[in-house]
Amino acid sequence: MTTPQDKLAADLAATGYVADETLVMALHLARTLGRPLLLEGPAGVGKTEIARALSEVLKTRLIRLQCYEGLDAGHAIYEWNYQRQLLAIRAEGTGEEALFSEKYLLQRPLLEAIRQEVPPVLLIDEIDRADEEFEAYLLEILSEFQITIPELGTISARSRPLVILTANGTRDLSDALRRRCLYAYVDYPDRDTELAILSRRAPGIEARLARQVIGVVQELRREDLEKKPGIAEMLDWAAALSGLGINDLAAEPAQVQATLVCLLKTAADRDALPPEVLARLLGKVA
Repeated sequence: MTTPQDKLAADLAATGYVADETLVMALHLARTLGRPLLLEGPAGVGKTEIARALSEVLKTRLIRLQCYEGLDAGHAIYEWNYQRQLLAIRAEGTGEEALFSEKYLLQRPLLEAIRQEVPPVLLIDEIDRADEEFEAYLLEILSEFQITIPELGTISARSRPLVILTANGTRDLSDALRRRCLYAYVDYPDRDTELAILSRRAPGIEARLARQVIGVVQELRREDLEKKPGIAEMLDWAAALSGLGINDLAAEPAQVQATLVCLLKTAADRDALPPEVLARLLGKVA
């Protein structure tokens, strides 16, 4: 018997996203319970991609709020169009009450998300990069799905967005925020899962090359690197190798070494992987 989770997993896979059972259950429960879902894990494991794939499966909009240090309500929730207000005062002598109306309201991602007729997927990306003060702005939205604008009053959600929050462990999140969310930890995929991801994203890739690529990338993540290669880097590397006509990593060591620009993103990591180290890794996966 096919469960809703099985269908969700199959639908996600059809978009190119291969999710394990724990993650699929978390997504299913977030949707059925109407609860935000907090996804934690290292950078590059596909947390942001989950929201994109889910919006595709649900055939709805993806609204993204990228968090950063210093993010405030004006950039995340709403602000007033001061230029239009000033022009209205000069040209029409508009009074204060009329100035603070819908006509001059600029919707930012959080307000835009709760005013959609069809529930969107709202991605609050890298919430741990925002200041702790910003989390307080989220509490009203995540608790009641409403926003209070002093000049207009409280705006309740027309539809309840499916909220996905991601965090990379930059700082600890507050207990208040965690209590309002379901939770899942997204780690680097195991060998079989990552091979399935590559097969779906690059169906034309040679089977031997696919196994070698996944093997090297998995071994690289065990090395002492500043930035371990994520899924996106793995896919870029596989595409580069395939595009160069390389079907066996051991047969073209010089070219393979040159293509590591797809995987290694710092000078220190590049220096940590000279040809002899690459040869050692290839020897493990050959």
